[in-house]
Amino acid sequence: MDHSAKTLLGLILVLVCIPLLAQGSTYWLSVAINITVLSFLGLGVWLTFAIGRINIAQGAFALVGGYVTAILCTKYGWSFFLALPVSGLVAGAVGGALGTVILRLRGVYFSMLTLCLTEAARLLALNWKDLTRGASGITGIPTPFVGDAAGLQTYFFDIFLLILGMQVIRRLMDSRIGGIFRTIRSNEDLAASFGIPVARYRVLAFTLASAFGGIGGALLTINLQSIYPSTFTVVSSTNDMLYCFLGGLQNVLGPPLGAMVLFLGFQLLQAFGPWQSMVYAASIVAVMLVLPNGLLSIKLPGRWLLQPRKQP
Repeated sequence: MDHSAKTLLGLILVLVCIPLLAQGSTYWLSVAINITVLSFLGLGVWLTFAIGRINIAQGAFALVGGYVTAILCTKYGWSFFLALPVSGLVAGAVGGALGTVILRLRGVYFSMLTLCLTEAARLLALNWKDLTRGASGITGIPTPFVGDAAGLQTYFFDIFLLILGMQVIRRLMDSRIGGIFRTIRSNEDLAASFGIPVARYRVLAFTLASAFGGIGGALLTINLQSIYPSTFTVVSSTNDMLYCFLGGLQNVLGPPLGAMVLFLGFQLLQAFGPWQSMVYAASIVAVMLVLPNGLLSIKLPGRWLLQPRKQP
């Protein structure tokens, strides 16, 4: 078994053992569920880093996916398992359409525009009352998991999707498409000189990232059984980006690790009371100063890197 397989197996074992550590606590199980969903959202943002773009719009696509699921399940009586992939497809389609325009921008201009997209999506949901019910939101969304074991069933379903998403991205980055992404990330002009349709591949990466956002938003919506315009905000998008930075941009394990450390860390700092946010922010700054390339820069498992694998 190679190192990457051992790393994945270790992650699966940790995720599976979390309910045992929770010892029947509904609160800590809900924390674990949120970490899993946030990790999935972070994977999409990580994918846009593969083409060298900083994406702060994941909250917008999560909002799209969440409302698609909420509307289909409450208004049309769809099963969540049918609404989930549709949410990803709709969010991906919206992301692809927007990407054809906004991906022409680079650097801080692209980042600022994606930040505006999140706020624009929130305002659209707030004012399109006929569809989204405005500030009242959509509540009473039926969950597919019921009974005493509903929490565990939700958690393991979310774990399954997270691991599946990680595998999809890993396979993608090991493929020819992943190699093209890396070339674009290094130098777009050089990639274009090789005859690579740079614009097409940039849109592809952004579309996939948006689809991840839509699915993640649907998962969080069904877990909360409600959605409001304020469910996904600029802060949500910023956090999705921070998961990648803290965990490590060069490793697909980065978003799950970053989400776990940030979300769980904030919960554990409740003992500081009014100083909680300050201690939390100071801790993040300290970690980033010591490990500017993320937590996983301590030891990077080879096969999960953005860089191509070494040939024997």
